[in-house]
Amino acid sequence: MASMLNKIFLQTQTPLVLARRFRGKINIQRPRKPHYTRALVEAVTKPIYVYPPITLETCQRKREQTTKKTNPYVEIIAKEVSNWFNHSRCVGLFHINSINAEDHFKARVLFHRQNMHLKQYPTEVLTVALRRTKYEKILPLFRAQCAIVFSPDGEAGKMVKISKKIPQLILIGAIAEDRILSRNQFMDYATLPGLDMVRAQLVSVLQSAAGDLVGKMQGHQSNIVRMLEAHAKKCEEPEK
Repeated sequence: MASMLNKIFLQTQTPLVLARRFRGKINIQRPRKPHYTRALVEAVTKPIYVYPPITLETCQRKREQTTKKTNPYVEIIAKEVSNWFNHSRCVGLFHINSINAEDHFKARVLFHRQNMHLKQYPTEVLTVALRRTKYEKILPLFRAQCAIVFSPDGEAGKMVKISKKIPQLILIGAIAEDRILSRNQFMDYATLPGLDMVRAQLVSVLQSAAGDLVGKMQGHQSNIVRMLEAHAKKCEEPEK
């Protein structure tokens, strides 16, 4: 029965697929030219680019365009940074090691109690803020992770004492009296007395010098007066 049905109905044949290599060896360096129709399509669809001439002026123009394009938010933060630098009598530069959020917050609180502010900014912001200023020489320090402490009152001694309590902060330099100081120079500067005390000492020295000068100028006159009084007393004794 099955053989009869196979003779009556058409039988479906499954195609046999065989993988066969290309007859010749493919030359990658010098490939065979495509067919004329394909070559014609490739020639028509080939894109045409017009490259501008490359000169020194065009390179400088592109460089100026790329440097002028800065993020507006970066410019706003850069103005804040420049304001901190211009209105702080003392600025401490610290290298910051690995520190967790809790210790970082404690450090900020310690500085804030003394009217100091611990800040961290990205290198891009500091470059925009300090470029072409008197503080441009400190930019290489910020290639590593650094923190800045701003002190509007200029309390260098208190800054050094607080930094000793925070081992994650390492003093590498400072700015005081509009001068960039090294670590040793800033440590010596921190040991100096305050400006009011130095002024009081200067006033006392000037007053003592003025008093000595007046005493020396009046010394000869007082000696002459005493000698005359003594001579007058001797002249009066024989008469009596």
